[in-house]
Amino acid sequence: MFLSFNIFKRKPRVYSKIENHIYGIIIELLKVSSTDINVDELGGKYYLSNEEQHFKVTILSNDYVIRLTNTRDSVAEKYDKVFVEDVLRAVKEEKHRRMELVYDSINNSIEKMAERLHNALIESNELESQKIRHLQSNPIEDKIANS
Repeated sequence: MFLSFNIFKRKPRVYSKIENHIYGIIIELLKVSSTDINVDELGGKYYLSNEEQHFKVTILSNDYVIRLTNTRDSVAEKYDKVFVEDVLRAVKEEKHRRMELVYDSINNSIEKMAERLHNALIESNELESQKIRHLQSNPIEDKIANS
């Protein structure tokens, strides 16, 4: 029997109470579709904004700083690199999930449009074929009718 151990796999980090709350706030905001997610990849800045709940989050990935702001409070703190990377992973996954939904919606719309056009063309060609068959089978009646 062969046993393998992955010595490179890091153990899950236990968050502090504050980190648990910060992570929880961000996860709850990401669950709400009215939370906007904006990204400045080059600057390493990630923004969450929920106008309904008057909540904004700014994540400065290069400095490992997270700023939380609501109508009463605003706090910006530097956090552990691993914690910020975990937060960013959640934000990026949700951003990707939302982008997939938009892509799927666009793809479905294009597919329906293509199907509609295809069916219209088939119908138009069928009508044209029927006219031609009718003219070929009744050439004298059509000449009389058109006179």
